[in-house]
Amino acid sequence: MATSLVLLLAGCGEAGAPAAQVTAPATGARFDYQLGGAHPPADGVQVVVRDRTAEPGDGYPVCYVNAFQTQPGATELPADLLLRDGGELVEDPDWPGEHLLDVSTADRRERLAERVGGWLTGCAADGFAAVELDNLDSWTRSGGLLDRADAAAMARLLVDRAHAAGLAVAQKNAPELAGTGLGFDFAVVEDCGAYDECTTFTDAYAVVLDVEYTDEGFAAACGVAGLSVQRRDLAVSVPGDPAYVAEWCPAS
Repeated sequence: MATSLVLLLAGCGEAGAPAAQVTAPATGARFDYQLGGAHPPADGVQVVVRDRTAEPGDGYPVCYVNAFQTQPGATELPADLLLRDGGELVEDPDWPGEHLLDVSTADRRERLAERVGGWLTGCAADGFAAVELDNLDSWTRSGGLLDRADAAAMARLLVDRAHAAGLAVAQKNAPELAGTGLGFDFAVVEDCGAYDECTTFTDAYAVVLDVEYTDEGFAAACGVAGLSVQRRDLAVSVPGDPAYVAEWCPAS
């Protein structure tokens, strides 16, 4: 098992301030994706991903933040920062109740960075070591109201905020943006085996955590060198739930 990656980050904070140091997970580390509810991880798990409202737990804790869309029922953001099409909120077609954030202008991005940045600071204060910024690819579901450049500009703001708080930052999905210099330290991806995208991420990052939701995708991902893979059920449920699935690649 490779040791954790320690990254020195210049450019965060005021000019002349010392570089921040963040630590990415270890290459090839076994991880547990626990967004459906916190629970004791299985033996051998070194990295645990949990929602920002949960306790970080032991090992290397990663904080999940829905950074480009709302959580269902959430009212934490001003209405004018939510994307609209003809006055109607733009909703993720696959996840009812999740509305896209409006990252279309520099002013809105700055205002959103203040809000979401507060969540990132909260992750650090709670003891998380890193953050996963979900729905980076929301522009692909915006009906053309947002584009890749909007997402990239917002990502840069949030990466800077996270680094300033001492957090490593994971790119989430969006293979089009892998290796494009946005400042991400590692990646958390879903179904890269199912969609034949894994090497896009492993070419860009030394550490890639992949969650697969199908047996076929899991088998494909387990054949990719340098990839940490977990098979989960789509609801990422907890032990004891009839739908619960949590598997890791067989030892080579």
